[in-house]
Amino acid sequence: MAKLRLLVGLGNPGQRYTKTRHNVGFWFLDDWLAQLGSVSWRSESRFQADFAEVKIAGQSIIFLKPQTFMNLSGQAVGKVLRYFKISPQEMLVVHDELDFDVGVMRFKSAGGHGGHNGLRDIVATVGSGEFNRLRVGIGHPGDKRRVADYVLSAASVSDAEHIESGFERIRLNSELLVQMRFDQLKNKIH
Repeated sequence: MAKLRLLVGLGNPGQRYTKTRHNVGFWFLDDWLAQLGSVSWRSESRFQADFAEVKIAGQSIIFLKPQTFMNLSGQAVGKVLRYFKISPQEMLVVHDELDFDVGVMRFKSAGGHGGHNGLRDIVATVGSGEFNRLRVGIGHPGDKRRVADYVLSAASVSDAEHIESGFERIRLNSELLVQMRFDQLKNKIH
């Protein structure tokens, strides 16, 4: 069975987007790195990304935050997959999900992009949707015309607490995450 080697958080670079709903992938990785305390981000221009190598449950894992904008996320992901000879099946992409209530965490093993521009670019770069995702619920504004403003705005304090609580439940079960035992993990986080 494959183990997790690459954990990708999707988001937009820059201080302006730090705690926005669209940046929950970055947020997830930043929170985890802060919990570890001994590792920090380094900017890797050759990958167009912020990069960290961490050990979790005995497994070496690359944390990656593409520093292109969301719709070009595949550039960094493709470079890292090729350079480290990582298969897409050994990767987990963390991204925002409008169709789930705030703080709901769901794993998906493969699929399309579902209209998410970051996923769209990764699917195009990798050549398939055969990679794992952690979909982080951010809720929906109720009107599709308001989606762009909604995803690029900061989460409320209450929404942020729900999202961070989900992140914590995943971190507490990191061994299952590293082993990519998502069926068992989903029972622990809901």
